[in-house]
Amino acid sequence: MPNGSTLLDQKFNKLNTIVGWLIFLFAVVVYYSTLEPTASFWDCSENLSIYYKLEVGHPPGEPFLQLIQHLVSLLAFGDVHKAAPVMNHAASTFSALAILFLFWTTTFFGRKLMERSGELTDGKIYAILGSGIIAATSFTFADSMWFSAVEASVWAMSICFTSLMFWCSTKWYRAEGSAAQRWIILIFFLIGHL
Repeated sequence: MPNGSTLLDQKFNKLNTIVGWLIFLFAVVVYYSTLEPTASFWDCSENLSIYYKLEVGHPPGEPFLQLIQHLVSLLAFGDVHKAAPVMNHAASTFSALAILFLFWTTTFFGRKLMERSGELTDGKIYAILGSGIIAATSFTFADSMWFSAVEASVWAMSICFTSLMFWCSTKWYRAEGSAAQRWIILIFFLIGHL
């Protein structure tokens, strides 16, 4: 029979996963409801044409993002009027994923801080989750994040991969043996994207 510490660990992991995905859905709803319906009057219009036609972008390029957004633009099924909203939705999804990874990274560090003062308790679990919720929702509404999330800018995917890289480093920290090596290799690939 598992001891109390193991049950609290399982409870924390379950709540952490559920609340994280709820935060992701919250960010998706916020960003989708405020989405740019078409092209903007700055770099995003250039980006949309680059992604849709798979053209050469201005330096430094972001070739991986161009390939991903081109694949997403195929969901417009050739209708040029739907291409911009489809790619803007993809940017919003990348931004919401960044919020999800930010939440999980915050709860990881919150848990590490709480474990310094003893065993995990119900109160500590809710404090950790609360700190993650505050961090994630605050960043959801941060000016630069919100503006990048509602239009097809390079920053949406960049922040997504940056937050994914930090989250993967927390997974690497917890992993053992060959699993740790896999996480570090994935982190190297993510750094290569940035």
